[in-house]
Amino acid sequence: MAEHADHAGHPESAGHAESAESAESVDGTGRTENADHPAYPVGLRLHGRRTVVIGGGQVAQRRLPQLIATGADITLVSPSATPSVEAMADAGEIRWERRRYQDGDLADTWYALVASSDTAANDAASAEAERTRTWCVRADDAEAATAWTPATGRSENVTVAVLTTTSQGRDPRHSAAIRDAIVEGLRDGTLAAPHHRTRTPGVALVGGGPGDPDLITVRGRRLLAEADVVIADRLGPRDLLDELPPHVEVIDAAKIPYGRFMAQEAINQALIEHAKAGKAVVRLKGGDPFVFGRGMEEAQALAAEGIPCTVVPGISSTISVPGAAGIPVTHRGVAHEFTVVSGHVAPEDPRSLVDWAAIARLRGTLVLLMAVDKIGAIAAALIAHGKDPATPVALVQEGTTAAQRRVDATLADVGERAVTEDVRPPAVIVIGDVVAVGPDSAPQLDAPSAD
Repeated sequence: MAEHADHAGHPESAGHAESAESAESVDGTGRTENADHPAYPVGLRLHGRRTVVIGGGQVAQRRLPQLIATGADITLVSPSATPSVEAMADAGEIRWERRRYQDGDLADTWYALVASSDTAANDAASAEAERTRTWCVRADDAEAATAWTPATGRSENVTVAVLTTTSQGRDPRHSAAIRDAIVEGLRDGTLAAPHHRTRTPGVALVGGGPGDPDLITVRGRRLLAEADVVIADRLGPRDLLDELPPHVEVIDAAKIPYGRFMAQEAINQALIEHAKAGKAVVRLKGGDPFVFGRGMEEAQALAAEGIPCTVVPGISSTISVPGAAGIPVTHRGVAHEFTVVSGHVAPEDPRSLVDWAAIARLRGTLVLLMAVDKIGAIAAALIAHGKDPATPVALVQEGTTAAQRRVDATLADVGERAVTEDVRPPAVIVIGDVVAVGPDSAPQLDAPSAD
């Protein structure tokens, strides 16, 4: 197993050094007679260096994105390619020579990936790579290769590469399983990897998703594991807080003493104070920080104090909670748009910024957040502005969690249903014909769609 940073340093030129197995005799394909010596793990810095891929099939499709990411100068030699590989060529990420391999294709090449379905061509390319001292990976015959591709994964700016270093007992699936376990541990914090260099203090505004702790992003979970202080909303994924190391200070945003400050100002001040104390601070929010999360207010307060701020988007409850309850916010032939509205201010309230008459005229889906106690008034306003009282409505409480429940109604009776069914926040309310769409509903006919 070798661990190295992305584009890790190679003390020599990455391609034209003598083959690690050149001390052994080889046959015409470059195959060694004695492959018992361990492979030497190294990171190739291929930026701007000629790299040749022979074959445009599934192996190339899997390997090319990583090669492109290194900045390599890539030439594909293949008479055909998968649609995905062809798209890379069309985008100018690789050059594609639409023909079979020819002797001389590896001239001035640092690294070659041989992955065609033509064994004779693969053998010939291996032989050329041996003559020109080009590191060469063989997808069809590892023993004929001068280099092996490890199972790789990434977490932040670290690449984990797992390689069986001898030909005896090579098991790619086992290597991949080890890789997955290490990367997952780094991402969720169960594998401790403390930073030994000084970290820049700052604040990360992390969207925690709709409630299920598995629905936070990989980056959000990693930043939580690295935090010194976490200031959490009640709507954030609470189960994740139990997984934090004991040294992490967890602050409930709802319990910050406000004093002369309003609630949001007090939260802003707490973020500033902890960051200025040199702490790595995570502001953990439910859903996405910028969807009714007041995230920009916090980012502005931090910017005014010169404090670095990172924004980590989260899965918004506006689409994920309806989806978890079996409701698509759009559906071909039913809804071509969906609109998200905050319902914390009633329609008749002079502070409301919502044009309810315009909303009522829309034919698509309406998603309401923070509207449980105002849903009766909102439904009445929509009906008054021409919305059909029979329009289906669904209230999804505690979406994506073990306590999730769905209450169905119509626009005419949703206010009463919310009371009789004791629907409580947090709940997402969906209004529109998509509420009646489910796996067993009849398909809708519509014009062809790109969705």
